[in-house]
Amino acid sequence: MPRYLVTSALPYANGPLHFGHVAGAYLPADVYVRTLRMQGEEVLYVCGADEHGVAITIGADQKGEPYPDYVAHWRDGMKAMFDRLGIAFDRWSGTSVSPRHVEFTQEFFRRLVDGGYFNAREKEQLYSPGEERFLADRYVVGTCPNCGFEEARGDECPNCGSWHDALDLGQPRSKLSGEALERRMSTNWYLDLPKLRDEYLGQWTRDHDWKPNVRAFIEGLLKDVPERAMTRDMSWGVPVPTDVAEGAEGKVLYVWFDAPIGYVSITAEWAAAQGDPDGWKRWWKDPETRLVNFIGKDNIPFHCLIFPAMLYGQQDGWILPWAVPANEFYNLEGRKFSTSGGWSIDLDAFFDRYDAEAARFYLLASGPETADSEWRWEGFQDCVNAQLADTIGNLATRVLRFCGKHFDGAIPPVGDHAAEFDALLLSECGEVADPGASIREFRFRRAAEELVANARIANVFVDRAAPWTLRKTDLPRAAAALATAAEWIALTARWMSPFMPGKAQQLWAMVGGAGAVEDASWPAAPVAGAWRSFPSGQALGEVDGLFAKLEDDQIAAEIEALRQRS
Repeated sequence: MPRYLVTSALPYANGPLHFGHVAGAYLPADVYVRTLRMQGEEVLYVCGADEHGVAITIGADQKGEPYPDYVAHWRDGMKAMFDRLGIAFDRWSGTSVSPRHVEFTQEFFRRLVDGGYFNAREKEQLYSPGEERFLADRYVVGTCPNCGFEEARGDECPNCGSWHDALDLGQPRSKLSGEALERRMSTNWYLDLPKLRDEYLGQWTRDHDWKPNVRAFIEGLLKDVPERAMTRDMSWGVPVPTDVAEGAEGKVLYVWFDAPIGYVSITAEWAAAQGDPDGWKRWWKDPETRLVNFIGKDNIPFHCLIFPAMLYGQQDGWILPWAVPANEFYNLEGRKFSTSGGWSIDLDAFFDRYDAEAARFYLLASGPETADSEWRWEGFQDCVNAQLADTIGNLATRVLRFCGKHFDGAIPPVGDHAAEFDALLLSECGEVADPGASIREFRFRRAAEELVANARIANVFVDRAAPWTLRKTDLPRAAAALATAAEWIALTARWMSPFMPGKAQQLWAMVGGAGAVEDASWPAAPVAGAWRSFPSGQALGEVDGLFAKLEDDQIAAEIEALRQRS
């Protein structure tokens, strides 16, 4: 039986996260993990901060902070934000503090060198005289060699999507200072991606079952994949092991070599905490493990080409990704999120004013699965008011409060009317869907729609059965209708649990469910005569509103404040 090792892209410890990050790599993974666990699967979910690289050194130097303190600040801040959104990892750590990270990263490098997959090359690099350092690709801008766009980055052009070497840029300059860059010679170690592609990765990629947007991206890269430098001239990072790389003193491994190995070192950290230091091997070297990497669009080359190449090149039984459900970009009101430019949402202020679980649901319902999508304040309002408050919240309060008032605060008996109301609910009020099936296919938007649609079926049922009217003429049938609706609310709570775990628990308690709703099994498809599980007479909990509606003037103020900040 397969087990699932789930990762989310390690967020870079150089600034705050925003909803674009959350919608792309973290919230879908959390929902996926919660669903699999309710379905009885064995799952491990690891993540942590990516804490090396030149961007860290520049940010820390500008603030006058030691590098470890700088990354610890962002690591803790990101974890606090995940906690507020209910995103729960089995292990959260960071690449500069995970105990075995240096060991694993250096061993990966050694085995790749021993296997003939690295080439030492003395090449020109771009150097900033004023900053007295070689600049990483992300801090170089210039003219794209493919399309002529003048603001291309050092590794990729945002205009045409081409992947290139920073040396190929026309008129390269420092992104930080704007000064022209010089070419200076330096020896670095290049991962032989063409060899790895031809030996195995090319065929593996062609045979793999990718999401359509991922396949289109990676096939373009494979056509003319270059060697890729995996060492850098700097001090903050994992030192290059000089026992296999003579002359590499003072160099560190490239952050994009080091970062994905963080998945391994954090798994090992988790295993050690369980009292089983070698337990990580079961997750990384057993073919029964399915590795699922949740990432954003910009991480596709590294997770679908470079990291698989690194794993394969170990020649030691490492598993390769089973699925990489990469999402596109998630924007804000028609533009990219920009914290520095003011085009963003202050999450601390947001959580003080709005329901974090409603935000979870809207982010999933509007997620960028196959194309760019965006947060729209009016869309958030419509989602909260129409889908959550009017559909799910209204179903719970009108059914359960009526039961509380007229049936002694308990689920009334179905009596001899189960078949009658099964037929009405399951055959005449709408088509029941299983959101879990869509989640397993990484179709979270559709799963969110199915959750609301299932709740809407119960609202149609209640309208048609009209138990408040029926109570006046046929009390047993009224009781049976309410019992049926209450059972459906219990199902809704279980379907809700991965999306909105706190609200689902509240709803579960309202209908009298025992224990944690996440410990209940995932509902099987309701079948007439076989889907009921709650006994008549089961006491209901305290019934309260689940979702507060958002007013027009509140949303208009948010939109205006956003425009004023930018």
